[in-house]
Parts: sequence; structure tokens; C-alpha cells
Amino acid sequence: MKIAFIILIVACMGTLLCSCDDKLDIQQAYDFSLSTMPIQKRIKQNETAEIRCQLNKSGNYKEAEFRIGYFQFDGLGTLKMDDGTIFLPNDTYPLKKETFRLYYTSECTDQQQITIYVTDNQGQHYELEISFANDSDKEEPAE
Repeated sequence: MKIAFIILIVACMGTLLCSCDDKLDIQQAYDFSLSTMPIQKRIKQNETAEIRCQLNKSGNYKEAEFRIGYFQFDGLGTLKMDDGTIFLPNDTYPLKKETFRLYYTSECTDQQQITIYVTDNQGQHYELEISFANDSDKEEPAE
């Protein structure tokens, strides 16, 4: 009986000593996405399209930082943040708001395709592809 009691005490002590960890497990990386209101599909040269954006986070980590940027695959245009920041393609900029607007201005008559990307300081990223078809005012020649 004494031996069983001693084995039980040793097993309990081993469990207590091995399973205790004074470090808190704080989740720092949460999934996120970027949603938009409907975006126009056609654009004319020198026309500006408004892109209303919402950063959707699955959790909230106080020290999470986000950056935004874009690539331009087809066409030519400029992308501007609602605070006036004009983006350069392939550069990133701090994203300080969860709800914001972007303004894309067409600078050509070709089809245009951009990819907006958001990254966080944990190495995660999200991409949103947007295409604009040419909407020129060229009239058909009269016969």
C-alpha cells in the first residue's frame, strides 16, 4: 500500500513539474482579407475609379502592422490613397486604417490590370486583382 501511495505522489509531482509553463501563448498572426464595394469594370483615359476597401481581420493583435502596395500588370495608371499618398508600383506603404478608399486614375486607352496587396508584420499577405476594360468614346466611322 505504501509503495502504491509513493508511486502516486511521484507521478503527480512529475505531472505538475512537467506540465507547468509560466509563458503565455499569445497569438500574433491572424488571417485577414481585403473586401471592396463593387468596382466599375470599364474606365476611360484620365478617368478615376474609386475603390472602397475594408480590411477584415479574424482576430486582433495590438501590435499587428499592415502595409499596402500594388503591381500594374497591364496598362498605365496611378493609384492614390484617400489621404493623398500616391503609390509607386512595387513599393509598400503603412496601412493605418481598416476602412479606406483608393483612387485609380487611368493614363491610357488599353485594358488595365492591377493587383493590390496587403502584408502584415507576421509575413502573411493578401492579394486583390482588379481589371478595367477600355471605355473610349471613339465613334464608329460613318459610311
